[in-house]
Amino acid sequence: MTLIIAGTVRVPPQNLETFRPHMLAMLSASRAEDGCLEYSYAEDVAEPGLIRVFEAWRDQACLDAHFQTPHMATWRSHWLQFGVSDRRLFAYETATERAL
Repeated sequence: MTLIIAGTVRVPPQNLETFRPHMLAMLSASRAEDGCLEYSYAEDVAEPGLIRVFEAWRDQACLDAHFQTPHMATWRSHWLQFGVSDRRLFAYETATERAL
């Protein structure tokens, strides 16, 4: 089973450039974790400041370990400073995948 995390967060558009190094640090550290299959952020083309989140984890245990990492604590500590809000993430359990 693969665990997919998908959703959005908001960052005021004027804060995106100064927040970008923190996003890159989080991506790099998360992608290096055991069980991380995919970890991505993308700004919505039609809605500046809306960040689309997509993650894939080998299983729940790997995601649970991710939540306990020092880089996750550092990541969350920056949210207030940069105005991160409206976090809407959902977990999906998948049994199979196929190319389209």
